[in-house]
Amino acid sequence: MGLILGVDGGNSKTDLVVATTEGGVIASVRGPGSNSHALGAEGAAAVIDELVRHADTNGDVTHGVFFLCGADVAADIVELEAAVAARSWVREAIVDNDTFAILRAGTDATDAVAVVCGSGINCVGRAASGRVARYPSLGWETGDWGGSEMLGREALFLAARAADGRAPATALVELVESHFGSSVTEVGEAAHYGRMQSGRLGELAARIVQLAPRDAAARGLVERVAGEIALMVDRALRDLELDAADVVLGGGMLEAGAGPGPLHDAVLARLPERARPVVLRDRPVLGAALAALDAAGASERAKARLREELRAR
Repeated sequence: MGLILGVDGGNSKTDLVVATTEGGVIASVRGPGSNSHALGAEGAAAVIDELVRHADTNGDVTHGVFFLCGADVAADIVELEAAVAARSWVREAIVDNDTFAILRAGTDATDAVAVVCGSGINCVGRAASGRVARYPSLGWETGDWGGSEMLGREALFLAARAADGRAPATALVELVESHFGSSVTEVGEAAHYGRMQSGRLGELAARIVQLAPRDAAARGLVERVAGEIALMVDRALRDLELDAADVVLGGGMLEAGAGPGPLHDAVLARLPERARPVVLRDRPVLGAALAALDAAGASERAKARLREELRAR
């Protein structure tokens, strides 16, 4: 009986699971975010290394899967693979984007697409034919819009225009001011001059969604996010040449704890008819650990046991 390691490295947190090849969970630990775009590949590896030490694997792990935020383009993956290979965590390692954790955790279907909508937004997919769909998803630079940070930035934009009369009144003004305890103008200045981290605007996302049923501006933002998600899914299905597929919805704005609600309903209303929506109900790290069991040739019984034990935790 060997050990496997699964890591889900996100922007705000990193989860690590050590399990036996029979599916028994040995350790499950969490640490800070490990986005390599912010920390560099070595910085991301340092975060993971601390979790590995805490899990106390004793270097006996055969297969490890590292699904990491920041592994967006080929060069990112090469750098992260080198950082992982330089450590003695596992004998064989797979490194890829963290959206694949959501895909693997959400469905066993061979034809499937996953969308993550958390601080940012991304989409990946796979088909029984062997095709894989993946995209840079770097943000506005690659034509992407969505996630809590972009939603918060747009809400501040609309609130500023409403506050000075360039746009109709909106409850977004009160939302911004009550959340940050400052006027809309002061919040905008703080963000512009770096006195407030721009990522903090993402804190507004959940309240924007809650506001949507009674405010036109907030509703427009929620509908825009839903439309972007539907566009991503449609593109992936076309690229994979699929007539139907499971579509796993994950990330802080879409997973089970975030819905049903205005965003959840708007997404379901806009998804292509050939999409079978699946709302993620497990921690994404399960997907990394399941992928490690796949690589180790573990049984379906072992994978079912792993899912049950992580749910119990």
